[in-house]
Amino acid sequence: MRPEQVGWFRFYFDDEHWEWSAEVQAMHGYEPGTVSPTTELVLSHKHPDDYQQVATTLDDVRRQHQAFSTRHRIIDTAGRIHHVIVVADKLQDESGEVIGTHGFYVDVSPAEDRQQKQLSAAIAEIAEHRAIIEQAKGMLMVVYGIDSAAAFDLLRWRSQEANVKLRLLAGRVVADFVGLAQSGTVPPRSAYDNVLLTADQRIGSTHDTEPR
Repeated sequence: MRPEQVGWFRFYFDDEHWEWSAEVQAMHGYEPGTVSPTTELVLSHKHPDDYQQVATTLDDVRRQHQAFSTRHRIIDTAGRIHHVIVVADKLQDESGEVIGTHGFYVDVSPAEDRQQKQLSAAIAEIAEHRAIIEQAKGMLMVVYGIDSAAAFDLLRWRSQEANVKLRLLAGRVVADFVGLAQSGTVPPRSAYDNVLLTADQRIGSTHDTEPR
């Protein structure tokens, strides 16, 4: 598992200031600490076929101050293509004002060729044999091709951002992922992205109970 597969970012609206973790810098081909990302630099790494999609998403985020998820390709400094998922939420200051967006890049390049039917089968198997948080971690590992620590980081981030107990969030993610896997159709990966980003909004629905 490559250490640069998951990393965080922040984007501040007022001055178009970006912050990248060392992992995200590495995804783009930079040594940690050698680059100060700008919107122009961020967009310059987008695959030409995906550039407009990402630029439009950024414009929407600036205007509507909304959470988002996107799947696209970036090209690093060596010319290598990376398939990435960006899952992001609102960034608020102490007064609650939305001042930007922040979240995770997940490099899913090694997993892009995985068959969706195999993915659904793996999710079903995980749901039968592990405790709830381990189930959620296992499903994220399968969907995004990341390791256990990175999967836990994603869960913990969503838990903290939504102010929801980790076990409750994990339970909701598991239920929703299983629902997708058993939907009778092969869901696109973007459906899993959306579930992860919005799971907290469904806490309190059927089968969500406070852990004992």
